Amino acid sequence: QVQLVESGGGLVQAGGSLRLSCAASGRTFGTYAMGWFRQAPGREREFVAAISWSGPTIYYGESVKGRFTISRENAKNTVYLQMNTLKPEDTAVYYCVARDNVGARIRLADYDYWGQGTQVTVSS
Repeated sequence: QVQLVESGGGLVQAGGSLRLSCAASGRTFGTYAMGWFRQAPGREREFVAAISWSGPTIYYGESVKGRFTISRENAKNTVYLQMNTLKPEDTAVYYCVARDNVGARIRLADYDYWGQGTQVTVSS
């Protein structure tokens, strides 16, 4: 079993930046692909970014390409999401996810573990 705990959310003005962190515990961190999804009120969960266990494969959702960067630090059992040039439409609860496989994926159904989420609010 894997436990995921997100942090770093908050309120920021449009154009600003935030960095989310996700700390994993429970099993060997390095064997998991990790990712981030988000969900805004009244909308379905949306893929944001994913990274393979060793880091060479990375995917981004179309709406965040060029603005967000996913990275991981296996020695600290942590994955990060650096969010720059934030827009009001980025407002959502951001969830950290992990899967029992080394390969990154973009589908919701491919992930086995979810964190509780952290709120990101971008004001205009």
